[in-house]
Amino acid sequence: MEFHFLTIFPELFPGVLETGVLGVAGRKDAASYNVINLRDFTSDPHRTVDDYPYGGGPGMVMMAPPVVEAVESVRSENEKDEVPVIMLSPAGKILRQSDARRLAEMKKIVFVCGRYKGVDERVERMVVTEMISVGDYIVSGGELPALIVADAVVRHLPGVLGDDRSRETDSFDIEREFSLDAAYYTRPPEYRGVGIPEVLISGNHAKIDEWRRESGMERTARFRPDLMERSN
Repeated sequence: MEFHFLTIFPELFPGVLETGVLGVAGRKDAASYNVINLRDFTSDPHRTVDDYPYGGGPGMVMMAPPVVEAVESVRSENEKDEVPVIMLSPAGKILRQSDARRLAEMKKIVFVCGRYKGVDERVERMVVTEMISVGDYIVSGGELPALIVADAVVRHLPGVLGDDRSRETDSFDIEREFSLDAAYYTRPPEYRGVGIPEVLISGNHAKIDEWRRESGMERTARFRPDLMERSN
């Protein structure tokens, strides 16, 4: 699977793309990463990618030509209906686990990482196929959100995780789209007077499964009651 990141800060990517599941996916050839510097698609000596907004106001706006031409360099005309071009934006829909599963079925994804006050609206009209947000807050650019989306996606690629069952029991998996996973414990069995639920060392897998289902429901009600409301 190909991931293309369009950015004016390519130096943000190498460490993250070489680490964790993103790194594993790359080393196993399940995913390839192409970080594209938008300044390479400028024609002036200063390699300008932004300008003042029409109508005035604070901040700078990323210009349309470098972004559109960068997208066209990695997405051919006959791929328009097959390759998602995702702009990370507070205007986008909040990323869900179901989106990660859907995007994992693609052969190629292009991420447009905005900066400054925003991106010229014509980019969205001309080349963007969907907008995604990672939450109702503002960060300085689309690079970190793009990496979050990529990380969520590669977890669904075959062979990337050490044990695919790990993904199947995650919070928000197919069977628990609107609930959290159970609480987890590991050694030591007691730490500073706090032990673990006895059922987890009982060897009774039916009871352990039941405990984990109940634990997931309890944690959802305690930490994310909004998920339970959405499931109704």
